[in-house]
Amino acid sequence: MKKKFDWSLLMGAAFLMATSSIGPGFLTQTTVFTQQLMASFGFVILFSVILDIGAQLNVWRIIGVSGKRGQDVANLVLPGLGYFVAFLIVLGGLAFNIGNIAGCGLGFQVLFGVDPKVGAAISAIIAVSIFVVKEAGRAMDKFTQIAGVAMILLTLYVAVSSNPPVGEAIQKTFMPDTIDYVSIVTLIGGTVGGYITFSGGHRLVDAGVTGVEALPQITRSSVTGVCVTGVMRVLLFLATLGVVSSGLVLDKANPPASVFLLAAGNVGYKIFGIVMWAAAISSVIGAAYTSVSFIRTFSKKLDINYRWLVIAFIVFSTLVFVIVGRPVFILVLVGTLNGLILPITLGVMLLAAYNKKIVGDYKHPKWMTVFGVIVVIMTAYMSVMTLITQVPKWFS
Repeated sequence: MKKKFDWSLLMGAAFLMATSSIGPGFLTQTTVFTQQLMASFGFVILFSVILDIGAQLNVWRIIGVSGKRGQDVANLVLPGLGYFVAFLIVLGGLAFNIGNIAGCGLGFQVLFGVDPKVGAAISAIIAVSIFVVKEAGRAMDKFTQIAGVAMILLTLYVAVSSNPPVGEAIQKTFMPDTIDYVSIVTLIGGTVGGYITFSGGHRLVDAGVTGVEALPQITRSSVTGVCVTGVMRVLLFLATLGVVSSGLVLDKANPPASVFLLAAGNVGYKIFGIVMWAAAISSVIGAAYTSVSFIRTFSKKLDINYRWLVIAFIVFSTLVFVIVGRPVFILVLVGTLNGLILPITLGVMLLAAYNKKIVGDYKHPKWMTVFGVIVVIMTAYMSVMTLITQVPKWFS
């Protein structure tokens, strides 16, 4: 007898992953790369989405079949590896959450003219309130879905307002003037790197959507998450392309804000405030939930009190931003290290796919393995090259 799963739960997992990736960094990266590559950035988006799907399918299916979270799978592949992976993800999640909280503050400042620290504190209270309620998982699902749909609709309005050269964008998506591999790997890392690709998968495990019989639902949910992210990326790309193609220059201090302002005037600027806040707070929720999910299985006390750990994670991130600000060096350092997480975690999942102690009699599709290996090699190479070029700068 087949299990029946709540479709709203599957969509909740998809949107948790999608909105976790659509944060302040996502908005900035997309506008900056569009400014640099113009219509050819469409190819980068298309290629990265294909690889994103390959990476996420592998991770979610192995987590789903085994019914175990990423750290537990890693510990079964190699004892102690799960603790190392958990350390990297929690460290990266904490650092990026400081940036996400800052994004909340910026969104509030644009909308209401208040100090970013005040906006950050109010946003933290809203995020914490989600995990205080008894049905925290359901509340999180609903919130991320509303935030995701709102961001897409508002960005669609701005994209139409900017009057982008759609024909050229379509042409260059398949026949680009240049192929920028750094931007491809950056987008992959920002979409399915670090904690992000595990967010929705861990949510499904928490909700009991596991086992071979759940694979069709897990597959659909994982692909939906990447596609939602892709739609948002395309709309922001078109909005930016319309602005820069008309000869207007983006503000270097805040490129995405200037796109919305130049495309749709003051209304567009207020829309940016809403999009920035929605992107940032949903990323705060996703980063906190997923980071804590990587340590909650290490002891019964942690597992029982995981909601309070999530709340503590959000409060601590907020206090660091309010008291210290955004520690640039730490963000850069952890951001670079975060790039190493995807090849490690995806590599572990590919090994787990052929370990009967983890997946039983499940047969992992060969094409998914090939997909995964390609992503591992690409991201590992680019991460190492980034470390080689960036480390000397940290100590100069």
